[in-house]
Amino acid sequence: MKFISIIIGSKSDYEVMKSCAETFEAFGVSYELIISSAHRSPERTKDYVLSAEKKGAQVFIAAAGMAAHLAGVLASKTVKPIIGVPMSASALSGIDALLSTVQMPAGMPVATVAIGKAGAINSAYLAMQILALDNTELAIKLREDRIAKAKKVEMDSLEIETILKDN
Repeated sequence: MKFISIIIGSKSDYEVMKSCAETFEAFGVSYELIISSAHRSPERTKDYVLSAEKKGAQVFIAAAGMAAHLAGVLASKTVKPIIGVPMSASALSGIDALLSTVQMPAGMPVATVAIGKAGAINSAYLAMQILALDNTELAIKLREDRIAKAKKVEMDSLEIETILKDN
């Protein structure tokens, strides 16, 4: 069974990353979500990546704050795509995590999305786009979602335009 693996560095990351899981649920995409730390549970992290690959994980999403080494550790353990979600967990509001996640050495790529909730949601969309490369049904759902989002912008604009005309 193909699925997406979401690994969060600590329980405190769940409130943001549940948006990622909810996005997968809305599209009917299978996922797993676990807590594992690059620093506090490195063996668990390594063992999970290897077992998840064997079970069918196609993409790994790593959410971590501060030093944010989780995505880089995952990249060192698999050749599957890694998407890093920097979390705002320090006095630097996630800038430290962003820089740590995005600054990977050549040959160890981590696709990095925005800090926080927007990143959590975009990590789900990016993972689904990767899966949609050979899943026509998912590709159609993603196209329909884009159309719906475009129509919402038009409806919102029409609403504002009408209000302004009436004033």
